[in-house]
Amino acid sequence: MRLIGNIIWFVFGGFFMGLAWFLIGLIAFVSIIGIPWGRACFNIGLFSFFPFGKEAVSREISTGKSDIGTGSLGLIGNIIWLLFAGIWLALGHLVSALFFFITIIGIPFGLQHIKLVNIALMPIGKCIIDIR
Repeated sequence: MRLIGNIIWFVFGGFFMGLAWFLIGLIAFVSIIGIPWGRACFNIGLFSFFPFGKEAVSREISTGKSDIGTGSLGLIGNIIWLLFAGIWLALGHLVSALFFFITIIGIPFGLQHIKLVNIALMPIGKCIIDIR
């Protein structure tokens, strides 16, 4: 079921939102200080291409220990991210979610976009894991 959901998702919008993540990642790589955000953008871009069966969780929860991204420096990084790129990616996912919520068959896809809105706002300190 995940495979079918991911294929339909990719065709009906996941491809474009994944490309948006990759574009923001490339822009972040151009500025040298944006490389950590760019790397995160590529990981989340892959997540945006095929989100069914995956979830974004705090690295502190998945590894059991805190690190630089889950502490106060991660919060500062998330605020910088939110001001420069996060709000735009989150708005793209939110508009897409509202579009999918209009139809009954699109509700699972709208829920995936809402899941991506959360990571678009605050990606630092998160990792993508498979749901069992």
